[in-house]
Amino acid sequence: MTRRSELSRKTSETDILIRLNLDGTGATKIATGVGFFDHMLTAFGRHGMFDLEIEAKGDLHIDAHHTVEDVGIVLGQALGHAVGDKRGITRFGQASIPMDEALVDAAIDLSGRAYLGWQVNFERPMLGTMDTQLVEEFFRALAGNGLFTLHLRQLAGTNAHHVAEAAFKAAARALRMAVAVDPRSAGQIPSTKGSL
Repeated sequence: MTRRSELSRKTSETDILIRLNLDGTGATKIATGVGFFDHMLTAFGRHGMFDLEIEAKGDLHIDAHHTVEDVGIVLGQALGHAVGDKRGITRFGQASIPMDEALVDAAIDLSGRAYLGWQVNFERPMLGTMDTQLVEEFFRALAGNGLFTLHLRQLAGTNAHHVAEAAFKAAARALRMAVAVDPRSAGQIPSTKGSL
């Protein structure tokens, strides 16, 4: 079973290409033009054990909003494409990640229903050139276009960098668990409905 995808999206605001392998080794090549976002996406690939290549060009002379959101859109679509009909996957995943004083919990259900539960706060407005509000925008676009339920909940933390990094790593670890093939499932769809 090949669980890979390659997707692109080009608008008047952004030009994005993403290559994803769900069964990779965590190798990443990220270039969005937003340094902090590149750092977070690198952590996302590494901790999800996804091979992930992202090339994004956006209207950064305005701000990073379109670039960050559109990367979330395309990555969500790439995840959905790579996981396919979800036959044989674990479906659910959860992880709590500490980053020094910060602690963030992520829970995922690859349900086919888009939802983001967001309980994360930042005590400063910027991380490098990235507005901290864009962390939520990224995850909303990711879950919305990947058609899965994602809850992110901050349990502790004051350092904005640590909180954001814990959120990305927790989401990656939970997603890694959810997309994992369950050898006991005998290739079944993980739902009593028979489809997701």
